Amino acid sequence: MSFEAWTIFALFWVVFVTTPGPNAVNCITNGMALGFTRALPGVLAILTQATLFLLLSAFGVTALIEASPTVFFIAKIIGAGFLIYLGIRGWLSARTPVKAQERPAKHIYLHALAIAVINPKSVAGYLAAFSQFIQPGVPVWDQMIVIMPTALTLTALSYLGFTALGAGIGRAALKAVFNIWIRRTMAICFIIYGMLLGFSNIPQPEAS
Repeated sequence: MSFEAWTIFALFWVVFVTTPGPNAVNCITNGMALGFTRALPGVLAILTQATLFLLLSAFGVTALIEASPTVFFIAKIIGAGFLIYLGIRGWLSARTPVKAQERPAKHIYLHALAIAVINPKSVAGYLAAFSQFIQPGVPVWDQMIVIMPTALTLTALSYLGFTALGAGIGRAALKAVFNIWIRRTMAICFIIYGMLLGFSNIPQPEAS
């Protein structure tokens, strides 16, 4: 991959991982409820998902997902229901004062991993990345040596930032009315993402 191609890919990925979506909402929520350090397993889960999707993309699995409307339909309905459930639960619990929770790191990790895997933005983003930035005439693994470290580093920085933002909001608005409406906003975001996922079509890579 040339330096010019790498720069374009890096800029694309910055936009991709900094555009707020379910992962960002979850990181902010975890930061508010748990504090920065305890919320880090959630970021690790997103990096796990990113690594998995990058590897699957390299093997062409995203193309299989794109070519199988039935599999995509089932996955998106399950994902939509999960996100809407999280939103409703978040709205109903918004008046409960935020406090440090003794949730096991495993629970935080698995919860964040579930959100990351069903995130429709992820499927669309990886399809776009691998349709636009992988050069057909170059061995894919030679390109992955550059793509994976770049993507994972930018992903980590982005979601660490969202987690830190949530931790800061939690300290500033703990037990305040302001905090209730922030949490309800996060809950509404989950519901909206779930509805969008439920009505979404199979993401199509752009023509090169």
